[in-house]
Amino acid sequence: MPGRFFLTSSLSEIAAFLNADVPDMAITPRYNVAPGQAILVYAPDRGLCDMRWGIIPVGRVNARGRPVMETIINARSETVFEKSAYAGVRRCLVPANGWYEWTGKAGRKTAWRIRPAAAKLMAFAAIFDTWNAPDGTALAQVATITCPPSADVEKIHHRMGVIIQPSDFEQWLHCDPAETGELMVPTPTGYLCAETAEDIDWQGP
Repeated sequence: MPGRFFLTSSLSEIAAFLNADVPDMAITPRYNVAPGQAILVYAPDRGLCDMRWGIIPVGRVNARGRPVMETIINARSETVFEKSAYAGVRRCLVPANGWYEWTGKAGRKTAWRIRPAAAKLMAFAAIFDTWNAPDGTALAQVATITCPPSADVEKIHHRMGVIIQPSDFEQWLHCDPAETGELMVPTPTGYLCAETAEDIDWQGP
C-alpha cells in the first residue's frame, strides 16, 4: 500500500520523467525497497535526493493530544493535511517502477508485483520533513500517501499508494493543500497491472 516497492530505472530516466536535473549521485537498480531505508525522492527545492522512508513523529500528537509513537510509513489521503501529527510537512514525489503486495494466509502468501500497464515509471505522492536526531544530525524523512484501491488492485489490497500523473506534478508540489484532494484518488481502471512475483529475490538490493 505500498510497504515494499522497486525502482530499477536509470537516474537519467528518472530525472527526465520528473523534469528534474540529474544530480551528482549514483544509484543502482533496487528490487526490494523497504521502510527504514534511504529512498530517492524529488522535492521542489532539493531536486532529486535521498530521504529515509519513515517519518519519526517526534513532538507530534494525535487528535487526543497524545504523542504519536509509531514511525509513519504511509499517511492516509483522507486526513494527511488535517491531523496534527502531520503539521509542518511538505509535499514531494517518490519515483518507482512499481510496488508489491501479498495475499493469502501466513506461510502460504502470494506476492504480487503491481506496476503501470503502459508506462515504465510512476510517482507516489509523499510528504517529508526533517528530523533532528539527539546527536544533532538532521535527517530528511518521507512518508508516502495512500488512498482507496482502484479496480485493478482492490482484490489484492484495501489501500494503494496515491499515484500522481506527470501533468499534475506541479499542482501536487506547489498548490494549496486544500486543492490536493482531486489528486489523491485511485488511478483509472486499466492503468495498473498486477502479476504474481514468485521470482523476486527478497534479499536483493
